[in-house]
Amino acid sequence: MNPRALPPLLLCALLAGAILVPFPAFAAGPAPRAALAPLPPPPSPAENPTTPGKIALGKKLFFDRRLSGDGTMSCATCHDPETGFADALPISLSYPTTRNWRNSPGLVNAAYRKSLFHDGRSSSLEEQALFPMMSPFEMNRNLDYLEEVLKTVPAYVEAFQAVFGGEITRRRVAMAIAAFERTLLSRDTPLDRHLRGEPGALSARQRAGLELFLGKAGCATCHNGPNLTDERFHNLGVQEDPKAKEDPRVLATARFVGKVSGFPDYRTLREDPGRFLVTKNPADWKAFATPPLREVAATAPTCTTAPSGPLRR
Repeated sequence: MNPRALPPLLLCALLAGAILVPFPAFAAGPAPRAALAPLPPPPSPAENPTTPGKIALGKKLFFDRRLSGDGTMSCATCHDPETGFADALPISLSYPTTRNWRNSPGLVNAAYRKSLFHDGRSSSLEEQALFPMMSPFEMNRNLDYLEEVLKTVPAYVEAFQAVFGGEITRRRVAMAIAAFERTLLSRDTPLDRHLRGEPGALSARQRAGLELFLGKAGCATCHNGPNLTDERFHNLGVQEDPKAKEDPRVLATARFVGKVSGFPDYRTLREDPGRFLVTKNPADWKAFATPPLREVAATAPTCTTAPSGPLRR
């Protein structure tokens, strides 16, 4: 698709925007309007039903810096409410003396995702919540020690007893944070009102953007469904930030992740293998999850490490 063919910010008012990148591997044919739909009510898993008490506890944990090894980072450090619960950085903030190798995906509407992280390594918010805490280049917190730290806080002891009927455990920490994250939902947009059949919900420019999105521009080929993602993984040929590859700390992180993921040649790794680290399928080399487009205007950059900039690019 040709970014020059679209007026600046044409799609921003429609659905908070869309990144304009070529789709060399996909046929950009027209998509039916049924490819888009309003968001349904958020799920409440039977194994972790959402309750007001659990949400309140999860919110407190989400913003608590004691969840990191040196007490300087919380979940909100990289998932900032002011930037769509992402971090607006090409590469996320890191634990002191280390360097991350990807940026933080936004958490808005994460409740609807079938897989989480850019490579889809987690299938639930409960599983996802613990990964950054344990990661040596993110929050670097030993979970056994975390449990003991939280047990020294009377307010937490009381809250876990009230919400879960028992003591503080890492599983319950994850369940509470996941319950809070399921409340991070996108706003009602002109697109949602249009899809519900509300007359005049879209302006003329927004209708033009929708026609391009569904038709010639080919955006809906991958960005479809209620959350504007096909929940699949694609290699679009987007280049990583070349400066990142020059940082030995980034290389150390990449090789560490490769090692713990069972990558056979991890010592030679100089780029992000993407979904391949999870599946070991050569077809998934450098493939990444299709990001949802809701609230995307607040969550630039739009690729895993590439400095893609604002939506008009």
